[in-house]
Amino acid sequence: MTSGGRRAMVVELVFLVLWFVVFARLTALLGTDVVAANAAASAVQSAEHAVHIDIELSANRWLAGNPVIARLAVYVYRLYYVAVAGVLVWVFFRHAEVYRKVRRTMVAMMVLVLPVYWAVPLSPPRLALAGAVDIVARYDIFRQESWSNPSHFTAMPSMHVGWALWCAYAAWSALRGTRWALAPWVFPLLMVAVVITTANHYVLDVVGSVALLAAAIAAAWAWGRVVAPRLPAPTLPV
Repeated sequence: MTSGGRRAMVVELVFLVLWFVVFARLTALLGTDVVAANAAASAVQSAEHAVHIDIELSANRWLAGNPVIARLAVYVYRLYYVAVAGVLVWVFFRHAEVYRKVRRTMVAMMVLVLPVYWAVPLSPPRLALAGAVDIVARYDIFRQESWSNPSHFTAMPSMHVGWALWCAYAAWSALRGTRWALAPWVFPLLMVAVVITTANHYVLDVVGSVALLAAAIAAAWAWGRVVAPRLPAPTLPV
């Protein structure tokens, strides 16, 4: 790698790290209205009950009765960011032809989800459903005592599922045309099972995550087709 390439890589990495820090800070400031969060939770529960997809409590009780699987679910829930970072680095080094597209999609997801968190605070099932067991708090590998007492409510959409979907989309984009192209989609399916059974998200939160990824892909496509060609030639992909 040339010195210019190494500089570009460092700048790219710094940009993404800073953007993630800003995103985390902004997310922490949103969804603080407890009354609105509980009202939204009641509305989601009613909507799911009407269409018979209110499976969160029964799924959570099943997982609570299987401690070995519950511990594995907590590992998946807590360490998902390792997969996100790994996919990003893998695409950056091994599949540069799709890196620009998937990085744009990642940034678009973070931009698009913030207004939703601001407008629709939502209390998760572990707090809103009577009898739900907080699996992550019970088996938390990080031993965070404050886990069951959050100061913000940002369950809709689920970014655990959202990032798992992004990982699958990025890997699928890199592997299209190979026999492994569909394999990455197992990860978001696993994450859906984890967030539902741990009572951290509703089924409708998962639907929201799918919609978020679709909107981010569209936004990234529009940026690449309309905005990026009009910008000055960058030293980094935009």
